[in-house]
Amino acid sequence: MLNVKSSDVTSDVDQVTLRRRRTALTLLDPTRTAGGYTLFAPQTAEGRVYLIDIEGRLAHEWQMPVRAGRDAVILKNGNLGYNGSHNTSLSLYPAWNLWHGGDFYEATPDGEIVWRHEDPRHHHDCQWLENGNLLYTAAEPMPKSVSARIIGGDESKDGADGVVQSDVVSEVNRNGETVWEWRAWEHLRPEDFPVHDIFDRRHWPMINGISQTRDGLVLMSLRVTSGVIAVDKATGNVVWHVGSNVLAQQHTPVETPDGNILVFDNGNVRKGVTSPHSRALEFAPKTGKIVWQYTDPCPPSFFSPYMGSAQRLENGNTFICESAFGRLFEVTPGGDTVWEYVVPYFAPYPAVVGPYITGEHNSLFRAHRYPAERIGWL
Repeated sequence: MLNVKSSDVTSDVDQVTLRRRRTALTLLDPTRTAGGYTLFAPQTAEGRVYLIDIEGRLAHEWQMPVRAGRDAVILKNGNLGYNGSHNTSLSLYPAWNLWHGGDFYEATPDGEIVWRHEDPRHHHDCQWLENGNLLYTAAEPMPKSVSARIIGGDESKDGADGVVQSDVVSEVNRNGETVWEWRAWEHLRPEDFPVHDIFDRRHWPMINGISQTRDGLVLMSLRVTSGVIAVDKATGNVVWHVGSNVLAQQHTPVETPDGNILVFDNGNVRKGVTSPHSRALEFAPKTGKIVWQYTDPCPPSFFSPYMGSAQRLENGNTFICESAFGRLFEVTPGGDTVWEYVVPYFAPYPAVVGPYITGEHNSLFRAHRYPAERIGWL
């Protein structure tokens, strides 16, 4: 029996489990990585955005006016596109502050703000389009005649006011003018998109990821129903839908160079699976046929119950953000890990988030890898 004396116990042991493990750069295979720079904006970093090189060294840092609502990107002109958390919260339902954003900035490498757009209705994702416009998701109350048709979910957690928020996808130009808008309840039948039992029905279908394909289709990830849809901007019609028979509460659908769809498949309530785990998943549009996937050799070792992203790199590798645990890594098509970095910046979420996320976190919505020539101002 191990006999531990009180004098052997120290009170200054770090109580943050993740931080007691290895952080920053943990793995580098220089012969097989795509190289380049990695950009990330931790959710609890009070507006700091970090750019690191392939050896994990800090190459550049921005201090933005508000904490990250979601993430940041490097735009084609070299500026930073930032999805910030608006200081005004609409408090639409108890968990709203977990994912609302709505304060968008463009900043130069020196930190000068050159553009701003505000929409407190915004939540989750956005995409900065090639034409300079901004595409993003927002919330708006559904007509009660339509919300009454929602099925599934946990009725005991529904709001007393009976209001259900739904999704509006908006595109705004550089003048802040709305040039395209799409409302979920005008194009989706609630009966065809039932809510998972673990969710209440206060937000349907909760579009947590959005992007536009080269052909102009808008990809939308549906969180509380599991699935991805593709919408024709000209008609608003759903061109294809890949649902919960393939996906499990996925995030960040993006088109690959081959025309397939790459997602971060979180793995919550995956059908037929009792041990949740995440995967990076590539599937054919329309059919949903899986053409490539990555899971850890020990599947539960790779799991983010919320957020997450995957990005196909120039050399065919895939860059993955295991969001909940701040782990960024790169894998080959064969599944070998050739680069890994664990975000070393930990802090609690702001008090306004409430009781939903406790403790100290290094989490981030997503991260992005860029080739060196894209960061020509360094």
